[in-house]
Amino acid sequence: MTSDDGLRIAGISLDCPDPAALITFYVELLGGERLWEKPSSSGARIDGTVLVAQRVVPYARPIWPGSSIVHLDLSAGAELEEPSARAVRLGAIEVQPQPDSRWRVFLDPAGHPFCITTVTAD
Repeated sequence: MTSDDGLRIAGISLDCPDPAALITFYVELLGGERLWEKPSSSGARIDGTVLVAQRVVPYARPIWPGSSIVHLDLSAGAELEEPSARAVRLGAIEVQPQPDSRWRVFLDPAGHPFCITTVTAD
């Protein structure tokens, strides 16, 4: 479904210092297809959504909690432990404090917060 004027999401972009490294992290974490890799940006299609890592100089990491503008919520089904451990093995940092036992908050290699959760929308 698209809006009445035909608009739809083309992709989600994340600023970072190293686009190839950030897209590699998300492709290894979530699967998907790498679409391109350039010094200025890298992209992947993950679950039908295009995720773009774009190089920003100078790059300032978000400060958690407080300065993030957007973060990704990733569904883990009913199991948090294995997906959370895999995220850490791939380079994510689990932050403290954690707000809820159904969610785990992490920082990706560029410092963007993301959550792994058992909560999903119907």
